[in-house]
Amino acid sequence: MEFFMLIKTKGIVLRSIKYAETSLICDIYTEELGLRTYLISGVRKQKATVNASLLQIMTLLDLVVYNRKDRDLNRTKEIKADYLYRSIPFEVGKRAVGTFMTELLRKTIREAEHQPELFTFLRNSFLFLDETPHNPANIHLYFMVQLSYFLGFVPDGEYSDETPYFDLREGFFTAEKPEPLYCVEAAAAAVLSQFIALPITQAHTVELTNELRQNLLDKLILFYRYHVNNMKELNAHLVLREIF
Repeated sequence: MEFFMLIKTKGIVLRSIKYAETSLICDIYTEELGLRTYLISGVRKQKATVNASLLQIMTLLDLVVYNRKDRDLNRTKEIKADYLYRSIPFEVGKRAVGTFMTELLRKTIREAEHQPELFTFLRNSFLFLDETPHNPANIHLYFMVQLSYFLGFVPDGEYSDETPYFDLREGFFTAEKPEPLYCVEAAAAAVLSQFIALPITQAHTVELTNELRQNLLDKLILFYRYHVNNMKELNAHLVLREIF
């Protein structure tokens, strides 16, 4: 006899891939269970009870799921929309930022752990991206900086005239200039310090040239690759280069 629990939880879809003729396998980051993978049967049928559009990446869901700790693949009992995006599907910039955020999560969050603070941060970030009337060009940078807190390699120290560089390997602001590959120069380091201190609602107030924005993005990706073991290559940032 199989023993399982029914869990009610919110979730964020990080990946959705076709399985067989009518089903999907979805990686969903849940509030109650952390990262879980679900086989969702029949959603690609013409008269499916659950519309497959609800299972696109970054969708926010209300779920009732079957949970067995000894299984990597579980099933769902109920799937409903937690929130329907109003602008992300229709604005190229927001959609590109959200896609990058989702890919970053998929390649950095691996453990099935109950981390309600992380879930709240993620959900609020996607909600803000959808609701903000401001240019979203800085949100992915802000998101990367703040997510590092939850992943355990938060930037340390403070930017100042005495410590104008950021060392990507050591993870702190420093007076001594690191070797070029791992050095965030003063201009980008000053911006990094702002993203550490500001709330997300003020991310748009940080003024950046396209060149500086791309430079900081490249450095933050390197920061992640250095501190996240076996992190796979990101691709969605290439679209961001074209848009911003």
